[in-house]
Amino acid sequence: MSCGIAIAAALLLSDPNVALAAAEPVAVAGAPISVASEPLFADIVSRAGALKTVVERWNGVPADFAAFRDRAEELAALDMQAHLILKERGTDGDLKCILRGISEDILVKVAAVEAAVDDAARATALSELAYLLNDNVEVITTPPQPDAQSGLPTS
Repeated sequence: MSCGIAIAAALLLSDPNVALAAAEPVAVAGAPISVASEPLFADIVSRAGALKTVVERWNGVPADFAAFRDRAEELAALDMQAHLILKERGTDGDLKCILRGISEDILVKVAAVEAAVDDAARATALSELAYLLNDNVEVITTPPQPDAQSGLPTS
């Protein structure tokens, strides 16, 4: 038995994470890689999650809405920046398009909260905003899934 095999066997037996990593499927050349760990995308996830928490805590008229709107506008700008980065990379997956849509929709949903004339309309607008912010987190953190037809992961 060579030393390399002995060392590999010892590592496999001593660290279960090595065995788990070895069980992962082999990466496909050209397949998209998750961007969730990149600083810009991690920042978007953090900001969207924090804003969603704020929205879910509101009952009735949102407190300090101007500050919230500013933070939402910053998030929308970051989503657009992420879209442009993915576009520049030549990524032809769905993520770049989804981020652009979220960037545009955040401003629409925030305006709907601001324009709500009664509690029912405000509750609906807040619910839709919370859902969109949740989507913002999930589209970035969900690992690319294999395309059913090609067998390659999609973004």
